[in-house]
Amino acid sequence: MDDNKVVELGTELTVIERLVLLNILPKEGDFTTIKLVRKLRENLSFDEDEHKKLNFVQEGGQVRWNQDALANKRINIGEKMADIIHDALKKLNDEKKLTDEHFSLYEKFVENREE
Repeated sequence: MDDNKVVELGTELTVIERLVLLNILPKEGDFTTIKLVRKLRENLSFDEDEHKKLNFVQEGGQVRWNQDALANKRINIGEKMADIIHDALKKLNDEKKLTDEHFSLYEKFVENREE
């Protein structure tokens, strides 16, 4: 595939999927990867209107929100960003560190790509 070609995958993500993705994205890498991860973090983050509707509350190590307040959000994820997510989830799987919260993301970004 042509490296200059932009491929955007419109992916519907729930609030929990967005939060989980924000936590599993790599914190280290080469310049290009970190630049893409920063952009992806911005896309996954919640704007002021979403914060207001969701009414996030952090208690200890857990975050709660109004689960009826917001529908899924379509996030455009380019091919390289999808690869980064895929690799992060595969690493968690290989290390046997996947949890139930990762399940739907694993299906979307790993199983669906490897079929």
